[in-house]
Amino acid sequence: MRAKLSLWAVLLIGAVGTLMRPATAEMMPFPHDFKVQEIETDGATIHVRFGGTGPAVVMLHGFGDTGDMWAPLAVAMAAKHTIVVPDLRGMGLSSHPEGGYDKKTQARDIAQVMDALKIEKADFVTHDIGNMVGYAFAAQFPNRVTRWVAMDAPLPGIGPWDDQLRNPKTWHFNFRGPDVERLVDGRERIYLDRFWDELGVHPGAFDEPMRQHYAKLYALPGAMHAAFEQFAAFSQDAIDNRQFLARGKLTMPILAVGGEKSYGLTLAADIRFVATNVQEAMIADAGHWVMEEQPAATIAMIRNFLDQK
Repeated sequence: MRAKLSLWAVLLIGAVGTLMRPATAEMMPFPHDFKVQEIETDGATIHVRFGGTGPAVVMLHGFGDTGDMWAPLAVAMAAKHTIVVPDLRGMGLSSHPEGGYDKKTQARDIAQVMDALKIEKADFVTHDIGNMVGYAFAAQFPNRVTRWVAMDAPLPGIGPWDDQLRNPKTWHFNFRGPDVERLVDGRERIYLDRFWDELGVHPGAFDEPMRQHYAKLYALPGAMHAAFEQFAAFSQDAIDNRQFLARGKLTMPILAVGGEKSYGLTLAADIRFVATNVQEAMIADAGHWVMEEQPAATIAMIRNFLDQK
């Protein structure tokens, strides 16, 4: 883990000239001149970090982390891009409403965030549940997405989705019922450790400060309710996605990236069910957590694709 943290530190030094805080002491910070804004959408308040200059890039996280995961990428790209990093509805420092966790609604959250920041169109970089929100956004607002990097998660209702529901590694997709929140209450760290330890190749990629940081955010009132609702909404997401697909496939350039020990090149096959212009890529020696496990390789791949204008 020491070697990977040093890579993060090098990226930060190279991008802003000085390491603002020790990478081994806490989460990597966003650039010092980034702003934070709470943006009201229909039914939620979205916590957004933004900064930089140039064409916009929207970065969407998934379950098990928050928008904080994108700090190394934001640092690397902010000199030539305007970076927009929201916490999805119900996660991180965004509000935790009772509902609205279908990805169609969350995509509209992102559209309203972009409207508030006066951003008409953007590249998208997404991971995990962020992929699902990213597709729902691109399907509803195709003219607002210039390029899309989708990383290591399938789309509900699309392609071999039913196989995914039967995969023992994704048992949490169906972990529901009247007692799930009570079972996890006060044990959020135990629950989250399972994902960080079992879905990647290098559990140490999530060091103790990172685990404490994310566990604290997921222990906020309403946070685990919202997390369970993200998965409970998959059945509605599947319906919505099939309706989106019936209108036609996406045509913007898409890079589908899988971790070698996770979705690998099969992610591109899934994305091709909904899009016509898909490139495939794989991050070697990584599982699901490509940004944390192989930050330098992942950042280089993303930047290379987005720079192909």
